[in-house]
Amino acid sequence: MSISGKKILIAVTGGIAAYKIHFLIRDFIKKGADVRVIMTPDSENFVTKLSLATLSKNPVYSDFYGENGTWNSHVELALWADVMIVAPCTANTLAKMVHGICDNLVIATYMSAKCPVFIAPAMDLDMYQHPSTRQNLELAEDFGHIVIPAEKGELASGLTGQGRMAEPETVSEIIEAFLDSEKNNNFEGKTVLITAGPTYEAIDPVRFIGNHSSGKMGFSLAEEAAKRGARVILISGPSSQKAVHKNIELFRVVSAKEMLEKVFQFYEKVDIAIGSAAVADYAPKEVAKEKIKKNDEHLIIELVKNPDILKTMGEKKVNQFLVGFALETQNEEENAKGKLEKKNLDMIILNSLRDEGAGFRKDTNKIKIFTKTGKEEFDLKSKTEVAKDIFNFIETQYLK
Repeated sequence: MSISGKKILIAVTGGIAAYKIHFLIRDFIKKGADVRVIMTPDSENFVTKLSLATLSKNPVYSDFYGENGTWNSHVELALWADVMIVAPCTANTLAKMVHGICDNLVIATYMSAKCPVFIAPAMDLDMYQHPSTRQNLELAEDFGHIVIPAEKGELASGLTGQGRMAEPETVSEIIEAFLDSEKNNNFEGKTVLITAGPTYEAIDPVRFIGNHSSGKMGFSLAEEAAKRGARVILISGPSSQKAVHKNIELFRVVSAKEMLEKVFQFYEKVDIAIGSAAVADYAPKEVAKEKIKKNDEHLIIELVKNPDILKTMGEKKVNQFLVGFALETQNEEENAKGKLEKKNLDMIILNSLRDEGAGFRKDTNKIKIFTKTGKEEFDLKSKTEVAKDIFNFIETQYLK
């Protein structure tokens, strides 16, 4: 794991979201990191040194001087860290960081840091949207820092909007993705297009035809490609999944036709394309303009065939390395091999609903990969690990 053995310095500032840092520290410690924490004086109104020191297993500092007049060296702390995270980062601390107002231990340490710096802002929605805050976030990014955007939700003020600090698991995933990307850059300079999730085909303004795809597999593939240095274009149907890596450009669509249109905005210039979306095969011929009332015992909906996005990609393939997915319930291998040939794919990934733990809405998957010259089978694994297996295999085929 990329976080294991890393020295992570967390700078906590005076916002209500400081309570989330306990969860972040525990996650880093579980993953084998060495964690140290520094605080602004105001942050002690929200969390205690004792709780943070207990979780991090290291002393916590908020001042330049210790109880016995010893100096808490900001230089030593800054040079010790492999990664520095300012979380939560208030508007006040952000402004001090980008304008060099060095009046506490956190800012002094930040200004001595040579490592990558991550910023997880947290503030009320009007403060977050204020022009000064937006400008300061842009300045931070210009400095080369990585800003983890605030999320939408209920805020301490009682208002609802963007300003909540990203959840600890999101912060952890972004940092881990960054550290992973430093290890394997085999796809640097390559563009990878991935489709994910289901498509919803409207029946009327409130109803649709769809399927149970969560998009987890496609999003895991996107994260893995980004970690390996690729620019990733992720086109997703309706899904609650989030893309966290900075190399991912996420486009959300709803229907198969919208997905087809979005795919071919980019397809001509991509190096690798992976069709993992569960695209609806059929759509209603006509979409009712108003909600259909429940008046009759039977309702007949005429369906028409949707465009076959993967097949169209195969027909228009020039130099792209094209990968498809096949979710089957019978004659699995035969059907997968047939799709490989008919759709002009370079490889196809088979998963079967007969395999326990595989398929839609699962965190795990079990796959077989077919090419025109052979196949490889894999055990049941988390979709994150499956994504690694898939890209390891792609490397053997595409980069050989």
